[in-house]
Amino acid sequence: MSTTKNFTVEGMHCQGCVNAVTAEVSGVDGVENVDVDLDSGRLSVTGADVDDAAVRAAVDEAGYQVR
Repeated sequence: MSTTKNFTVEGMHCQGCVNAVTAEVSGVDGVENVDVDLDSGRLSVTGADVDDAAVRAAVDEAGYQVR
């Protein structure tokens, strides 16, 4: 069963930032869909058994922080 989790990402300021976060989070085990809204800083991740810590680590790897 898929669930959607929402996070707030700090530090994004352009489409390149969105692309970097999307690429990193898409590689997390169980992630089926990633939606990043630049204006609100909202990151929505849909998938089965997605680990919050893994999503946070992926955002960190992209160079941003989850608030």
